[in-house]
Amino acid sequence: MAYTPGGGTPAAGAVPMGSQYCVCKVELSVSGQNLLDRDVTSKSDPFCVLFTESNGRWIEYDRTETAVNNLNPAFSKKFVLDYHFEEVQKLKFALFDQDKSSTQLDEHDFLGQFSCSLGTIVSSKKITRPLLLMNDKPAGKGLITVAAQELSDNRVITLSLAGRKLDKKDLFGKSDPFLEFYKPGDDGKWMLVHRTEVIKYTLDPVWKPFTVPLVSLCDGDMEKPIQVMCYDYDNDGGHDFIGEFQSSVSQMCQARDGIPLEFECINPKKQKKKKNYKNSGIIILRSCKVGIDFTASNGNPLDPSSLHYINPMGTNEYLSAIWAVGQIIQDYDSDKMFPALGFGAQLPPDWKVSHEFAINFNPTNPFCSGVDGIAQAYSACLPHIRFYGPTNFSPIVNHVARFAAQATQQQTATQYFILLIITDGVISDMEETRHAVVQASKLPMSIIIVGVGNADFAAMEFLDGDSRRLRSHTGEEAARDIVQFVPFREFRNAAKETLAKAVLAELPQQVVQYFKHKNLPPANSEPA
Repeated sequence: MAYTPGGGTPAAGAVPMGSQYCVCKVELSVSGQNLLDRDVTSKSDPFCVLFTESNGRWIEYDRTETAVNNLNPAFSKKFVLDYHFEEVQKLKFALFDQDKSSTQLDEHDFLGQFSCSLGTIVSSKKITRPLLLMNDKPAGKGLITVAAQELSDNRVITLSLAGRKLDKKDLFGKSDPFLEFYKPGDDGKWMLVHRTEVIKYTLDPVWKPFTVPLVSLCDGDMEKPIQVMCYDYDNDGGHDFIGEFQSSVSQMCQARDGIPLEFECINPKKQKKKKNYKNSGIIILRSCKVGIDFTASNGNPLDPSSLHYINPMGTNEYLSAIWAVGQIIQDYDSDKMFPALGFGAQLPPDWKVSHEFAINFNPTNPFCSGVDGIAQAYSACLPHIRFYGPTNFSPIVNHVARFAAQATQQQTATQYFILLIITDGVISDMEETRHAVVQASKLPMSIIIVGVGNADFAAMEFLDGDSRRLRSHTGEEAARDIVQFVPFREFRNAAKETLAKAVLAELPQQVVQYFKHKNLPPANSEPA
């Protein structure tokens, strides 16, 4: 069957701390369930091919190994990609049943495919979806599971292992042993991390040293349990279990050159049946080394290619947007104190990703004095954070909505909230954001989004319900249009007043519309 691939942020509310050139490495693990059986006398021998989209065309990126005679494969080969969280990076996973040694995909039987964006996988961490045939009909009951691991920790671990006196599994030979390494997943199940090569015809194998990212093996947690399984390889895919043991990186690090660490390889079934059972052999950790991979890269605000780079004139697109909009909005606030939040950054000291943090690093008092205070807090926080993704809008929208909800009890038109989001990223949590905006449309608040850089902002325009009323993923319709989106690039060479006019064009109508609907009379005090 021939296969053709076919065709976080400032605000008087929030500043996403992503950079157009901010890149992190993402590792994707793939497994399949209930795949189609294309072989007559045995089961399918599946492998997975990853395609990335470039200029409207699907380009093969990489392939996994082939899982022999297996309809529920867990592939040990990982796909490692650069994650640009301000871009929509479209991916397609296609599975095939290997029939020949040919590298041409049309020489193999097609088992199904699945397409999505890299951001969808990263923001969900793990997704399971049905496989589809090329006519978009289900590929039987076939499923694909893709798990994302952000390689934010640039430490790597190198292991060198051997075996001694492993159980003999082959009738006319010895064994063909290999090892599999697993870590506990968020769902409580063991997740395959690495599979060694097979060493033929021996009970005393010596495997080649291998290196994996530390975050892949144990999520960077040196105490997290690691399960190691030893098997005897069979050509029909029915590998014979030899034994297993558990350890941790902390324990493994006790092994040094010349001072190996030994683990008993235990077969629990044999252990229960045989009183004199000792073990099924010994796995020897000859050496364990943890080091740093200096090839990892993240956006740098000191780099002129970064959108957060502050030029010799003391500005950038973020600051320009803050000034153009903030100078007008602040005139309608009585105390000129604005909470300024960031999202999409790793924060010290533990460098965990945050989608809702005070850019003045004072979570109990995130308020900045006027536009000057916002600009100063933004500039001051840049050297102390690491840009990251994904670009999640819903936490910030929900944050402001909580304040707006408290104002629904007002008896006069005194309080109205404006969330200004300045972002260079494509929304990663679109469904959650749609729901948040629809719920916020019932409250005294509006959302202004200014897109900086040259990313694809189609999703932002979708939220801006000028052409049709926005609906959540559940089908609920927004009570009114509260989002105004403006791409900054269209105003780079225009007067500041032009940008401000475009950004604030719909705001007066939105404010009046809300208070009229609630039948609230105007108050002498100015709106917040």
